[in-house]
Amino acid sequence: MKIGLSSYSLSQAMNAGEMSILDAIQWVADQGGEHIEIVPMGELDLIKKPELIEQIKDKANDVGIDISHYLIGANFITESREEFEAEVARVKQHVEIAHQLGVKLMRHDVAWRSGDDATIVQFEKDLPVLVEACQTIADYAKQFDITTSIENHGLYVQASDRVQRLIHEVNRDNFKTTVDVGNFMCVDENSVAAVKKNLPLASFVHFKDFYWRPSYQNPGDGWFQTINGNFLRGAIVGHGDIDMREVAKIIKESGYDGYISVEFEGMEDCRKGSKIGMDNVRRFLEEA
Repeated sequence: MKIGLSSYSLSQAMNAGEMSILDAIQWVADQGGEHIEIVPMGELDLIKKPELIEQIKDKANDVGIDISHYLIGANFITESREEFEAEVARVKQHVEIAHQLGVKLMRHDVAWRSGDDATIVQFEKDLPVLVEACQTIADYAKQFDITTSIENHGLYVQASDRVQRLIHEVNRDNFKTTVDVGNFMCVDENSVAAVKKNLPLASFVHFKDFYWRPSYQNPGDGWFQTINGNFLRGAIVGHGDIDMREVAKIIKESGYDGYISVEFEGMEDCRKGSKIGMDNVRRFLEEA
């Protein structure tokens, strides 16, 4: 396993103009990270700024770390067939960018619904459209030897069973899941149990941690609510309420031998939070 960081973890510093993506790559290497994930947010738009692709590749090569993963948002629930096809075409553009970056793993989201629209009944109605999109993109990515994936992300397709349902319906060898340890909590699912369920389908693993409070204990600013009204706040990995040592043990004993990436979205300084998180993940896996 190789331990690294998502560029998303450093977005606090990048958005403030304190760090560029090239600085972020150097920083990850300086902290002992073995890879970086590229998440094109804000100014990091590789369609509008294609010159960054070679710069990112060269920098990662210079500092001796992998570019492990390319992650984008997507939503295939559209008002018309034309909009659906345009969204599929847009994601295919990003598949080409992933290929140019030299990565073999790419995550794309599939749908966003919230509240009363995010039911299992609605999910089953939407499933054929989501399957078609994921099959089309996975088939397109196969020519580049890229495995695409869905993350447990975005509330609507976040629970472990829904992720599994989609993967089995898509039925492509190069379509799997990016297992985010923390994100299961957003739909009030136990992270340890959910990781056990979905790890056999994983192409990538994210370590993310949260603090949790019940719905009747509103902690105030800085927290957001789960799908059932409980409260979460991003934590440094190992500081939150997920049993990270047990998660690390499950992953190590499973035989998973891919990339592991820390995602930090807490209130602390992003560099401090990311470094402690990477150090903790490394230690937890060594102790498991």
